[in-house]
Amino acid sequence: MSRLDQKTLTCAELLWEYHRLRMQLQYAKVIVALGSHDLRTAAWAAQLYRCRWAPYVICSGGLGNLTKGLWNEPEAVKFARICRSSGVPAERLMIEPNSTNTFENLKFSRQIIESRSLSDGPIIFVHKPYMERRTMATLKVVWPEAVGFVTSPPFNFLEYPKKDIPLGKVISIMVGDFQRILLYPLKGWQIEQEVPEKVLQSYLYLVDRGFTEHLLHNEPILP
Repeated sequence: MSRLDQKTLTCAELLWEYHRLRMQLQYAKVIVALGSHDLRTAAWAAQLYRCRWAPYVICSGGLGNLTKGLWNEPEAVKFARICRSSGVPAERLMIEPNSTNTFENLKFSRQIIESRSLSDGPIIFVHKPYMERRTMATLKVVWPEAVGFVTSPPFNFLEYPKKDIPLGKVISIMVGDFQRILLYPLKGWQIEQEVPEKVLQSYLYLVDRGFTEHLLHNEPILP
C-alpha cells in the first residue's frame, strides 16, 4: 500500500466511491447474494438475514472471471456454506450455481424468485462494494420492474483489501468494472450511467499507471 503514490490512491478512492450507491434498504421478500471471489459478500447476506431484512436468501454464481481456475466448485455453493454456518437455515436458502456474470446472476435469480412467488415485493441484492452500481445498472435491463436495493459489506476503500485481495488487485478490478460501465450499455447489458468528469479522469489516470489486468483487452478504453 505504501508503494502507491497519493494521486493513485486519490483516484482509486474516487472510483471506489463512484461504484458505491449507499442505498437505504427496505424490508424485502428475498436477499440475493451475487457470487464472486470475495466470501465476505456471503457473510454480509447472512447478517442481513439474521437482522430480518428478508426471510429468504439466494446464493447465485457458478465460476466467473475471477474464480474460474481458482476454485473447483461454484461460487454459490461456497456462499451457501457460509450462509448456513452463519445462521441461515437450509429451508430458507436457495442456490443458483450456473451463472458466470452479473447479467446471468440476475437473470437466473429472477427465474428462481418468480418460481417461488417471491417477486411481489422488494429484493435486496448483495455484492462487493465496487459492484453496487454495475449491479443496479444491470438489474434495470434484466428486470426493470423489480423493486431492488443494492448493498455490500460496509468497508471503506482502504479497509477493504486483504491478503488474498490486495490493494493493487482491487484497483485493477475497479478499473475493469468502470470500463464495463462505459461499454456495456452499448451492448444492451446495462443502462447508461452518468459519469462525472473527475471520475472519468481518475479512471484514465489509473489505466495509464498500469492497472489494466482486468480490462476487456479486445474492447476500447473509452466508447
